[in-house]
Amino acid sequence: MEFTAKQIAAYVGGEIIGDENVTVCTFAKIEEGTKGALSFLANPKYASYIYDTQSSIVLVNNDFVPERPIQATLIKTANAYESLAKLMALYESVKPKKTGISPMASVAATATIGENVYIGPFVSIGEKAIIGNNTIIEANTSVGDNATVGSDCILYNHVTIYHDCKVGNRCILHAGSVVGADGFGFAPGTNGYEKIPQIGIAILEDDVEIGANTCIDRATMGATVIKRGVKLDNMVQVAHNVVIDEHTVMAAQCGVAGSTKIGSWCMVGGQAGISGHIKIGNQVKVGGHSGVTNNVQDGKAVMGYPSFEHTQFARATVIFKKLPEMYREMDALKKEIESLKQQLANGKA
Repeated sequence: MEFTAKQIAAYVGGEIIGDENVTVCTFAKIEEGTKGALSFLANPKYASYIYDTQSSIVLVNNDFVPERPIQATLIKTANAYESLAKLMALYESVKPKKTGISPMASVAATATIGENVYIGPFVSIGEKAIIGNNTIIEANTSVGDNATVGSDCILYNHVTIYHDCKVGNRCILHAGSVVGADGFGFAPGTNGYEKIPQIGIAILEDDVEIGANTCIDRATMGATVIKRGVKLDNMVQVAHNVVIDEHTVMAAQCGVAGSTKIGSWCMVGGQAGISGHIKIGNQVKVGGHSGVTNNVQDGKAVMGYPSFEHTQFARATVIFKKLPEMYREMDALKKEIESLKQQLANGKA
């Protein structure tokens, strides 16, 4: 399907600089552009590519001023990256979607299946499970007894939704992700560790996206809750009874220990670890590789292990690099002081 620059500009509310009738049918990175492709420029580091790109249309921010002639047609918008995301979502929405139930799927007679649903080969849908309209469930995925999956969701291959758990509308769960596995609960005893039954559930609200091999554990009692608009990257671990509030994002390999509450609009860098039974406020930023062991107030940015305020961390990092030199200087000063003490003691000062 082709779109003209005029159509694209109207859709994203942009201004055309160049040929309004030029058409595109695909997307490409600006440095790999080809005729018929749409690219974007948001990061100034890539500005040099815009003068030689072969892409037919390039989205740019309103404040972009070219230094020399550009072959491509430009569409200026308030936010080029956001406009690109909007166009890519449109592109995906017009692709034909699969529907129907594979004869190799196992769907319980008591399950409720909505309209225009696709259920692929070797999918298992348990007793009294509910699948909403327009949802796509790819091969080898399992939806347990009494579990609910909302409308317009995509469950990719090998996703597992355990019994009684709930997934909202417009959620995307990537391959290998697990919702509702037992929380890590064991009581030490004389003969080893006794398992504590995990009788709660896990809930994903609307518009949540879960990366490949990410695990959301069910609660010991009550619910582990991933609230509306949360985005979790690949290989993230969320323990029992955790609550992650709206629109928080977490990069790959993060871990959140049990019963911690994370606020809304937080950003957590890759491989960060967050201890259990603490509270992270709203709009908090956690640097990658950080270890958060205490409560964090709204709006703070923390880094390091154990984590502390990011400006202090930056200053400490600068000092850390100088520690060998500082140690040598301190050692020399100690020797000089000892020498002066000896001279004083011997009456030679």
